[in-house]
Order: sequence, then structure tokens, then C-alpha cells
Amino acid sequence: MRRVDLTSRRTFLAGVGGLAGAAALATTDAGPAAAAPPLREDPFTLGVASGDPWPRSVVLWTRLAPRPFEPGGGMPRRRVAVRWELATDPRLRRVVRRGTAWADPALAHAVHVEVDGLEPGREHWYRFTYRGHASAVGRTVTAPAPHARVGALDLAFVSCQDWASGYYPAYEHVAREDVDLVLHLGDYVYEGDVPADGGLRREAPPEPARAAPRTLEQWRMRYALYRSDPQLQRAHAHAPFVVTWDDHEVQNDYAADQSQYEGGIGALRAAAYRAWYEHQPVRRRSLPRPDGEVRVFRRLHWGDLAQLHVLDGRQYRDVPPCGWGEAQACEEAYDPSVSMLGRAQERWLGEGFAASGARWDVLANNVMVGRLDHDGAAGDLLWHDAWDGFPAARRRMTDAWTRTGVRNPVVLTGDWHSTFVNDVHSDYDRPGSPVVGTEFVGTSVSTNGDGEVYGPYYGPMIGDNPHIRFFDGDRRGYVRCRVRRDHWRTDLRMVGTVSRPDAAVQTLARFVVEDGRPGAVRV
Repeated sequence: MRRVDLTSRRTFLAGVGGLAGAAALATTDAGPAAAAPPLREDPFTLGVASGDPWPRSVVLWTRLAPRPFEPGGGMPRRRVAVRWELATDPRLRRVVRRGTAWADPALAHAVHVEVDGLEPGREHWYRFTYRGHASAVGRTVTAPAPHARVGALDLAFVSCQDWASGYYPAYEHVAREDVDLVLHLGDYVYEGDVPADGGLRREAPPEPARAAPRTLEQWRMRYALYRSDPQLQRAHAHAPFVVTWDDHEVQNDYAADQSQYEGGIGALRAAAYRAWYEHQPVRRRSLPRPDGEVRVFRRLHWGDLAQLHVLDGRQYRDVPPCGWGEAQACEEAYDPSVSMLGRAQERWLGEGFAASGARWDVLANNVMVGRLDHDGAAGDLLWHDAWDGFPAARRRMTDAWTRTGVRNPVVLTGDWHSTFVNDVHSDYDRPGSPVVGTEFVGTSVSTNGDGEVYGPYYGPMIGDNPHIRFFDGDRRGYVRCRVRRDHWRTDLRMVGTVSRPDAAVQTLARFVVEDGRPGAVRV
């Protein structure tokens, strides 16, 4: 999205050589942790998290950083062993798995533990210990057994949490929701300079975390700033997160390794991607590869009820053929070679649709699929950083839904700092084409802060887009979804303000999608 003003660019200094070897050390069983005197400072300043629940496996994450705004996080330049344990009760009396893992300086002393051999479809609790300190206790879940008949999935989804735009009361309420998992759809951090006074927050950020990050160490400090937020930590400890990214994890509106502001950004992207991996509860398959690729797209299953396709809409996309940002539509965008997801990810997605036996196929998606005509009958002015810039690729995806018989496609989207509920048509260029899916676009956690922002801008456009069933451009919050066999219910949950961390929440509107009937109905 276009909110951030990009600042001066510094030279990229940090290399990424040796990462694969460091990852091997970080994921090897460390054996019994060596005895060491207690550490004077708390190493778990960035909290704990879990993610990517499978039926018999889940990822546990933490990062040792007693002084997170110093180079190296205040840890020694050597690997250390961290204990972890996972139990079936909140007090960790019934431990079912425990072990040790290496925290290596090459990965900022982050720990990604993939715990296997668990019982499907149940809650677990976990914690880490290191040199006399215990982390917070986190809650996680395993997915139901493959193909099991499942009656319910409860989830929340969020995106866009600019630290300087305000507090995170949305996360305080997410941490009180009865949810199985949380989807984060991108813009976990923002790349611009952080104001010295903290922006809309009362506390000023530490000086090392203020400058727009360019080097790996600067990106680590930027993630540490966000991860230090207590409300974000409580949400991560409450439920497993399933994360993807959007643009601000690297640079506003970038495409693959290209930027409208500075051309090639390969080195900047490599540092940003590595820091993203280090700070997210993702599996080793997402470790940055020697060629710089990070495997973010993946699939999760919730028994026979839901199949979740996590998309990467940044790493493989073409530069928008009609121009960056707002521009008139053009014929070049209909070239079959132009792709939003890249050919390999498109094939993977189509194969997943074809193999699906799920009641609901859910796309965790970063930018809006539904069309948003900006100028009505006057022309075809669109925002080309979204799927509107890739109409042929969008058509291939909706055609795949129909061709493979996907029963109920539902798209969950972030990015816009606004709320939309959209009918997804098979072909937006053909008036009256069938509605083939449903899209819910969630507002930001904090980005743009309080007050009227996009309502006055997008509001007048809505009448020229009859497939948009609901729009709100000025509130912050999150979206709660309750998935059942015969229907999908979405609650649009909005906080009163982000200028205080204790803001109340309310349900602004509620929509239902019935099994076998694409399109949401307000209830």
C-alpha cells in the first residue's frame, strides 16, 4: 500500500554467505545443555511464538536477545543450547516432548523447533529455558488428522501493523478470542524511518531501531522493535500464527527484485528476507536459499473442513505492465506470460485446487483480488499493485476454481488499511459474469492511525463497483472467522482508537457465506 514515504537509502553491508551451514547448526539436536551460571538479563525479551500447525507437528519459536537493540542482541558470538518443552496442560506438568536446540549467531540466536510425533487436533503449551531464565508459556494447537471429519475452525486474520502509527489494542483482543490460529497477511514491519518521538505512541523507540533498515543488523533491530510490543507478544503466545508477507517487509510496492524507486534491490531484499525468517515461526523449508529465494507459499489442512493455501504475492511477480501504482488499464496486462505468483506457484496452486476434497478452500493472500474501478465510466483507472494490475493471472486463478470444482473458495486479504467484502467474479471485464468466490479484506492493526483516511478517497468509488458488498476506510482492527460445514461467518472487529493500548473492540458488521453459494450476505 502507498502510505510509507521512503527515506534515504544506505549501502547494504551485511552478506548472507554461510547461512545454510548456520541453519544446519541451529536445527541440529543440541543434546543436554551445558551447565552455565544464570544470566543476569532476561534473554526472552521478544517473547515466544508457534506456527504452521500440522496434524502431528508444530513450529516453536523464540530468539535470545537480552539487549535486542545492540548488534548481536547482547548475545555472545557463539552458538548456545536452549531447552524447550511442550505439554498438554497450561502448567506444563504433563510434558509430552522436550529437548534442546542450538541458537546460532548466524541466525540472530533465533530458535525454530519443529516438534514432531504429536497427537492431532489438540491444544499444547510450551516454553523455553536458558541459563536460569524461563520464557513466557505459549499455547499452540495441532491440526486435525488428515481427512478427518471436522465441524469447526475458528481463526482471526490481521495485517499492517506500523509501529509508529499507534498501539496494538487489536492484538489484545485477538489474545482473548477463542481461535485455533491467526493468519498474518503481511506488512509485519515497515521499512521507513521511525520518528524519534515514537509517532502516535507515547514511548520513543531506541535510537538504533529508528533508521530505515538496509543492513541485516538494522533489519534485526526493526523486527526487535515490533516484537518487543507486549500486546503482539500476547497474541503470538495465545495461538499459532500462519504468516506470509507483503511489500513493507522489504520496500513499498516492490515486485520480485525490482523497485520503482531505485531499480534492482537484490541485496536489500536478501537482508530483509533473512531477518523475516529469523523472526517468524516458520519451518526450515522457508530458510533463505543460496540463490536468495525463500519458500513462503505452502499449504495447510484442517481435516476435511478447510484447505489453506498461503500465497506469496511479492517474490515472483512481474513488474506491473501498465505502470506502478494508480494507472489506466492496458492491453499488456492481458499477456498470458504476465504473472502475479510466478509460474511455479501458479502450478502448485492449481494442483492444490485439483486435489482438494475440502469443504472450504481458503487463500491467505496479500493484496486485493476484487476489482476496484477508480473512475467509473470515465475510464479504467486501477491500482496496479493489486490483482487489478494482473487481470490475466487473476482470470487463470478463478478459471482454476471452476475447472477443478473447488467447492467454496474464500480469499482473505490484507494490505489496504481498509475493510472490503467482495464478490469475486469469473471475469471482471465481462459484466454479469458469474460470482465464483468471496473475498474479505481486513483493515490494518494500526497503520494510518486514527481518523478519516481512505473513507473519503475510496468511498465515492464504491458505487461504480457493485460487486463490493461492504466498505469501511477509517477504522483499525482485525477479522474473526468461524468456519462450519454449512456456512462461514466473518465478524469485522474494530477498535475505538490506536492512540491507547486499552481501547475497546466492537463488531462493526457480520457476514455469512453459505456452503455452495459464493458471495457474502450481511446478517
